[in-house]
Amino acid sequence: MNQSVATPSFFHRTLVGVVGNIMEWYDFAVYGFFAAILGRQFFPSDDPMISLIASFGTFAGGFLMRPIGGILFGSIGDKIGRQRAMYLSVMTMALPTMLIGVLPTYSSVGVLAPLLLIIIRLIQGLSVGGEYTSSLVYLAESSPNNKRAYNAMWGTWGATAGTLLGSGVGFLIAFLLTPEQLESWGWRLAFIFGGSIAFIGLYLRSGDNTESHVVQTKTPIKDMFTKHWRSVLRVIFLNIGNTVGFYAIFVYSVTFLEQVAHFSYEKAVRNNTITMLLPLLIFPISAKLSDKYGRKPLLWIGFGMMALTAIPLYLLLGQGIRWVTIFCQLMIALPLGIIGGVMAATNAELMPREIRCTGLAFSYNIAVGIFGGCTPLFITWASEYMDPGQAPGYLVAAAGLISLVTLFFSIKETSKQPL
Repeated sequence: MNQSVATPSFFHRTLVGVVGNIMEWYDFAVYGFFAAILGRQFFPSDDPMISLIASFGTFAGGFLMRPIGGILFGSIGDKIGRQRAMYLSVMTMALPTMLIGVLPTYSSVGVLAPLLLIIIRLIQGLSVGGEYTSSLVYLAESSPNNKRAYNAMWGTWGATAGTLLGSGVGFLIAFLLTPEQLESWGWRLAFIFGGSIAFIGLYLRSGDNTESHVVQTKTPIKDMFTKHWRSVLRVIFLNIGNTVGFYAIFVYSVTFLEQVAHFSYEKAVRNNTITMLLPLLIFPISAKLSDKYGRKPLLWIGFGMMALTAIPLYLLLGQGIRWVTIFCQLMIALPLGIIGGVMAATNAELMPREIRCTGLAFSYNIAVGIFGGCTPLFITWASEYMDPGQAPGYLVAAAGLISLVTLFFSIKETSKQPL
């Protein structure tokens, strides 16, 4: 195959894998950024903390649906094809995202408003459960062995870019509108915009028919639990550190800066947006180094930094000192950039091919759904019983330590094995 044909093919595969992740993670990020406003609009209470807990509880509920969505779309990917699973997952996300932007609030329809919001979030949780891992498998399997981490990394890059886009849109809306306008109707614009991204992704994926899929097993769900359960456990525990760290620093941080460091919403989102630029720059470097030197050295560095530095950095972060705050956020984000460039390929390599979509979707989404999705809720709850400036640091450090122990005892180097 000549170069003029191969290059566009790689670009097209990457675009197909990335675009859905941008949209899916944009939506989940936007919900986290507007959690306090959504709490007041859909879960009003005399106690603002109760409203916030209810809002983050709905956020967590969407994540708890991810393992179910992972099994559903993962089995489609293993039986029918990776591309078909990706097309169906982004289609399941497009309409619900748009609907959040036009939902009536509690003041209009009463208890029906939070019920509708919860139902929509559960549907979105199903969708995200199949989207991210299907795209990672698709990108990893279509890559040469010596470039697998770099090529698969673009799926993670798209997910982080989606979170960054959500933060940027949130900051732009907060900058252009008054606090009253933002509270009343401005937050709706972010969800309506997200729905438009989803339909663009749907269009791009509808024209991609390049995959030639061969069924490896007719019972991927059964095989996952009976033959390959050790692989499932490895992926779950290895991903705890990365996912807890991600949601603590990139989703909960806006609430943290508002309530603990006493930043305005606009400044909190601005800091968050700047911070997310760092992993996007680090991912390609980490992936390139991983393809050359192996996955484990980069994971050792990333998880080690997370376990050792999270507690003191969060204590400093809560002081609200302008330049110290942004420095701490960047230092917390640095190990996530190192880990994120490696984890996409590592996750795919740890799962046998015959159940790769199903097994990875289920195990990864258990880690994200239970530990990552519940991170904002847990920190909010823990802040009622301990210093709010300490809760995130202890949780992130503990999660990094769990993944570090998993890496030491049960993960072998996977960078050279064929998929």
